[in-house]
Amino acid sequence: MTVHETAWTMTSDVTPEWACRETGDGPRRWRLSWLPDRLLTREQARAGMELDELLSDPAAVGDRFAHARMAERADRLGILWEQALILISKRILTRLRTREGEPVPRPPGCPGPATPETEEPETPLDWLEAEPA
Repeated sequence: MTVHETAWTMTSDVTPEWACRETGDGPRRWRLSWLPDRLLTREQARAGMELDELLSDPAAVGDRFAHARMAERADRLGILWEQALILISKRILTRLRTREGEPVPRPPGCPGPATPETEEPETPLDWLEAEPA
């Protein structure tokens, strides 16, 4: 897992989520793609990116140490890791339902492309939200 940082963006080599820095003064100038309503410090944005990577690792499901790292990263953001999981899952569903060529919704104030260039699935996974039989 690697979070790639520049002065204006943070991206992941594991997930399509990202963080961007808004123009302006002050320490809270960062936004996460999956937590767009909060202005964050650079350190909080980094913690959010790391949390996204941890939540995206299937091997972490039963790993209590990974759960502790998730809880610590989420705490830096003022949320529970379970809340982050729900928010990121909703982003995944939105991304899967977005027609090819349309941008994925992104936080206000963040210039540039909505996501790194990735190949999107061709069909939505409606069964993820289907009512149980």
